[in-house]
Amino acid sequence: MNTKTFRHDFSLHLLLIFLGICTFYPLLFTLFTSFKDNSQFYSTFWGPALPLHWSNYADAWRQLYPVLLNTVLVGVVSAFGVVFLASLAAYVFARHRFPGSSVFFYAIIALLMIPGVLTLIPLFLLVKDLGLLNTYWVLILPYIAGGQAFAIFVLRSFIAALPEEIFESARIDGADEFTIYRRIATPMAKPILGTLAILSLLSTWNDYIWPSVTLRNQDLWTISLKLVSFSSQWASLQQYGPMFAGYVIASIPLLLLFMFTMRLFIEGLSTGALKA
Repeated sequence: MNTKTFRHDFSLHLLLIFLGICTFYPLLFTLFTSFKDNSQFYSTFWGPALPLHWSNYADAWRQLYPVLLNTVLVGVVSAFGVVFLASLAAYVFARHRFPGSSVFFYAIIALLMIPGVLTLIPLFLLVKDLGLLNTYWVLILPYIAGGQAFAIFVLRSFIAALPEEIFESARIDGADEFTIYRRIATPMAKPILGTLAILSLLSTWNDYIWPSVTLRNQDLWTISLKLVSFSSQWASLQQYGPMFAGYVIASIPLLLLFMFTMRLFIEGLSTGALKA
């Protein structure tokens, strides 16, 4: 290795190390601070401190537990609705031709170009007229509807690339269309379906604007709403340990989700067209 190459690699490694520190240190800072009391927070601001105050997590858990259940309920039901309805529509668009099918499909894809903020007020007026405000359905139904365009686009492309001979063989054996969808298309698209479900759950978990507009009953709040109120409460009391403990608790379910579904997620992202 010549001197010029060594200097280039060394500089590149230094840059990568710096970027890595900038990426991961805020996470470590959150974890360190979640175990501190007030005196430790001010005396050892940037690093860890002993002893660890586990009571911060107990205080945070008592407030976040109900909204965590709300968020899991809304996220799981919404993800299932997105995947189920989108897979049905994608199967029809991919394996059947009917008058206007291309027009309908491109019209659905065009919805991806519309910023969500433009539909905020019309959607609010719609759910208000339907009497859905301050219910779980005011979150679940819009989340399901909002996730359809992208999911249909991805699934339709995948199902259309599957070999036609598989579907023809099933029809010759007497299978109806729903059986073909359930027994052939859905199992073969399992990685894509899993990826879309995870993305839907992440979007639901992190959404703040729509729940803040449609929910006034605090018993129905999701984690994003509660964290904002929770942070203001503890910051006003200058109790930063419980506040950061709440941040850690709110992130743990997503970390566990990714840990246990990482293989499925990566497989779904890397799945390409199958060849006969």
